[in-house]
Amino acid sequence: MNIASRPATLGPVSEQEWKIRCDLAALYHLVANLRMTDLIYTHISTRLPGPEHHFLINPYGVLFHEIRASELVEVDFEGNVIEHDGKSRGVNAAGFTIHSAVHMARPDLMCVVHTHTAAGIAVSAQKQGLLPISQQALKFHGHLGYHDYEGIAFDLNERERLVRDLGQHKSMILRNHGLLACGRTIPEAFHEIYYLERSCQAQVAALSGGAELVFPSEEVRRHAAAQFQRPELLEHCEMAWNAALTLIEHDKPDYRS
Repeated sequence: MNIASRPATLGPVSEQEWKIRCDLAALYHLVANLRMTDLIYTHISTRLPGPEHHFLINPYGVLFHEIRASELVEVDFEGNVIEHDGKSRGVNAAGFTIHSAVHMARPDLMCVVHTHTAAGIAVSAQKQGLLPISQQALKFHGHLGYHDYEGIAFDLNERERLVRDLGQHKSMILRNHGLLACGRTIPEAFHEIYYLERSCQAQVAALSGGAELVFPSEEVRRHAAAQFQRPELLEHCEMAWNAALTLIEHDKPDYRS
């Protein structure tokens, strides 16, 4: 990624943080490019390095394709906004609940993506959940959590149940709500949400056809799932990420600003 110089108005942030900000802003633009947005709702966050355990999330009310690296909001686990440029920005309260839950409980995960796509919501409302009927879906076989709907996530007490249901997985279906995907890196989180979304799209399309579905054997399901867990996966995620960035290279406004 070609990293532009960080705006002087942002204040004293490190080169490492600026790179993280640019990557997170890029992910917002990619989610918009792939039509996985829901106006100003849903959210993506990433953990910042350091002992403070802060994370970045979008300013509430800004469309994903308009997100800029310098405008991402830094918050702590109490929901306090850390201002860098003197501008006061708010964050989505439900978004804080969901993302702080994961960042507090899973230090191994850097990035968290939450979406409300038509296909994701549809599968979240289907009792059987994600079916093992596509190669994309088999990535999640035995590696997918489910969290029952409790209403809009304003109650911080829900955080305990969110992390319990996520377990040691990287992805989860929020029943009657949408999708949640995480990654050890921003490229891996992008890979997780892309595959989970495609799995849901394929399932909705297959079920709408009305024909009998073909299910791979349990042996094949486990084999395919294990293939997606191979050690070189992060390298593959990085390759897919770099290719995807070309889709937003000329976006206006520039996410790297």
